[in-house]
Amino acid sequence: MNDMGILRITVEISPLLDQGLRRAVHDVMVDTGSELTWIPAHVLHALGIVPVRSMRFTTANGAVVERLVGEGRVHAEGEAAPDYVVFGEAEDMSLLGARTLEGMNLRVDLTARRLLPAGPMPAATAA
Repeated sequence: MNDMGILRITVEISPLLDQGLRRAVHDVMVDTGSELTWIPAHVLHALGIVPVRSMRFTTANGAVVERLVGEGRVHAEGEAAPDYVVFGEAEDMSLLGARTLEGMNLRVDLTARRLLPAGPMPAATAA
């Protein structure tokens, strides 16, 4: 399979209030088509991250699945962002979602096959 358009990285996950307690998750697919970041449930449980709600998602093949979601901090490329993280089940891929990328102010560069700083964020100014 040709995965030239796919970027996989290692991310770290931590609880919101204890950034020193981190777990690395390898082979995470950067998926700008996914809003949230999906992490194996056993990793989140081991960090003490607890589910705060259940959400429904439409998968790439059109199936609708329901998963638990908790609050954690995602670390990648020297940046970090708090976000909801999905408790991935055994059949789920580990994904770094678009909302988390935006929170870290990173963009995907498939030519360089890495995440890069997105530059200044747009903001409204008072005139």
